[in-house]
Amino acid sequence: MMESGVVDNEGEGQFEAETPEGVAVLTYDRREGKLFLLHTGVPPEMEGQGIGGRLVRAALEQARERGQKVVPYCSFARDYAERHPEFADVVQPAE
Repeated sequence: MMESGVVDNEGEGQFEAETPEGVAVLTYDRREGKLFLLHTGVPPEMEGQGIGGRLVRAALEQARERGQKVVPYCSFARDYAERHPEFADVVQPAE
């Protein structure tokens, strides 16, 4: 189940969450059976409100459901994964 308010815009290669100040995104590349998280972008006025975390959680949950590994190239996503060991089974360190 997708994190509340987050949609996977596969055509654009990004998870999205609408905010009052614009769309927050987590861009990704899906290849080799893995989900590579590339960049998290949240409107500056909305930073610190948990929106980026919701995007990363949605990506991790979806990857788990699909049996995929997640490679977090994005530093925000990598930090989130480190703070949430419950996702250790799906996270593969970036090389």
